[in-house]
Amino acid sequence: MPTSLVTSNSLLAIDVGAANTRAVLFDVIEGEYRFVASGVAPSTAEAPYKDVSEGARNAIQALQNILQRTLLEQTARSLIMPSQPDGSGVDSLVVTISAGPAVRTLVVGLLKDVSLESARRLTESTYARIMDTLSLSDQRKPDQQIDSILRIRPDMVVIAGGTDGGASRSVKKLLEPIGLASYLMPDEKRPAVLYAGNEKLVEEVKSLVGSLATRLHFSSNIRPSLEVEDIDPAELELAQMFVAIRKKQLKGLDVLDLWAGGHTLPTAYATGRMVRFLSNVYGTNKGLLSVDLGASSTIIAAGFANKSVLKTYPQFGLGENIVGLLNYTTVEDILRWSTLDIPPSAIVDYLHQKSLYPGSIAATKEDFVIVQSVAKQALYLAMQAARRDFPKEAASIKPTLTPLFDPIIAGGAALSDASRPGQSLLLLLDSVQPVGISTVILDQNNLMPMLGAAASQNNILPVQVLESGAFLSVGTVVSPVVTTKYGTSILKAKVTYENGTEANVNLKYGFLEILPLASGETARITIQVSRGVDIGFGPGRGTKNMAISGGALGIVFDGRGRPLDMPADPVRRRELIKKWNWALGGG
Repeated sequence: MPTSLVTSNSLLAIDVGAANTRAVLFDVIEGEYRFVASGVAPSTAEAPYKDVSEGARNAIQALQNILQRTLLEQTARSLIMPSQPDGSGVDSLVVTISAGPAVRTLVVGLLKDVSLESARRLTESTYARIMDTLSLSDQRKPDQQIDSILRIRPDMVVIAGGTDGGASRSVKKLLEPIGLASYLMPDEKRPAVLYAGNEKLVEEVKSLVGSLATRLHFSSNIRPSLEVEDIDPAELELAQMFVAIRKKQLKGLDVLDLWAGGHTLPTAYATGRMVRFLSNVYGTNKGLLSVDLGASSTIIAAGFANKSVLKTYPQFGLGENIVGLLNYTTVEDILRWSTLDIPPSAIVDYLHQKSLYPGSIAATKEDFVIVQSVAKQALYLAMQAARRDFPKEAASIKPTLTPLFDPIIAGGAALSDASRPGQSLLLLLDSVQPVGISTVILDQNNLMPMLGAAASQNNILPVQVLESGAFLSVGTVVSPVVTTKYGTSILKAKVTYENGTEANVNLKYGFLEILPLASGETARITIQVSRGVDIGFGPGRGTKNMAISGGALGIVFDGRGRPLDMPADPVRRRELIKKWNWALGGG
């Protein structure tokens, strides 16, 4: 008689990043799937190797050394699949990929504020950089449009436009310069094309650009009517198209995809898939937020009651593209997060060094402060950009602030250092600036995209791994929305623990306070707020006997206001940031 519904199939997940390649093993332990171990090696997408499969083999070998279990054949060239009676090998493999340059993209839509906006939102779900757009309102002549396409040499063209059964002549007019420009390009330089517009024009698209594209993909209309936007099916098609482009760009990815039996996904899409799943599981009126600060990009994925949003920002990545951050911000804006008096030239030097050596880590206190300051500004900018695409009906305290999210899941090298959860939490609080009451979880092993990819192979595995404690709960954060004088009392809270003991806090504006509550423990909290203070229940309204969960830091009260109120005077600001660091145990 079976003791478990789980068949004992092991799964290996490989994540090919811009700085590091990771190999993670999931296996059945005592009848349930668990995260077993992770092996890490520098990525080999760039010189001297220029072969991503080498980095994958190195990561698997690192995993073998930890497990004392053979996964690669003696020649170390191929994976042992399926697992063998002697315990060697694995039963299945999934691959996620974020390495490689941002995919140069041309976005085409009929109406600038309708289909072109939908096509932009779709394009931003993957590792793309929009180089140019075409729409009916484009004032350029056809020959100028063709010149622009030839100049930017797009790897990919995303076309939307025309409601189902709507205008067709206008869409054909937009397709002509694309077809002509592709005709003038060498065969190997022609772009891949995704058409997600009026479905009646599929045959027209095939005849106009089909023979002139390296690959032609079709998806259901992302704008079936003026009022309705449906991006999800096109996101999957775009993800598959991205992997096909990467196979041409990155040597060795075809080998990994062959090992995985075609189960290769962009890291961002796999993360978005996991967020969609989790938002359905939690099913609250608040949203669910996942942020990932990676070398290749910053990923913001949010799940709401009736919509999911996936945004990928290569321009805010912390690896090779990091110097480009200065196109979107200033050195002074980066330095506002610093606890040290650092000269602007040191920031510029750091950005250039990091772009050359994405895998480098901070060696001095000044380096660490710079790393944290740059990461905060990158995530802050990404959140500001993503917020415009969050649904207007999302639960919020003020439309100009971050919506209400619970939980908030954070990953990426800059955030997932589990040895200093206070530092990671402050980075999140400063950049995301959550409001109301939220649970914060650190994905310290960066498992979110791997679980999203694994779900296509095994839908039980992600659920059981999530419940197993593979993620680090930082605790519950209470972030009141208020603006008042520094030192004014804004909130009083009483926490009643399971053993009956109580703890109280009187939160003053501009301060961070902590009450202990260990991981795995729950308590009841009663909060009274001052007039005009909002923690998600309305101005001046608190809560009674609300159940909350603990974590590495317990219960954190952030009384610094929203948007975050920071002094203009740099000396005063640095002293305050030091106090906030100490309050969270960051040092």
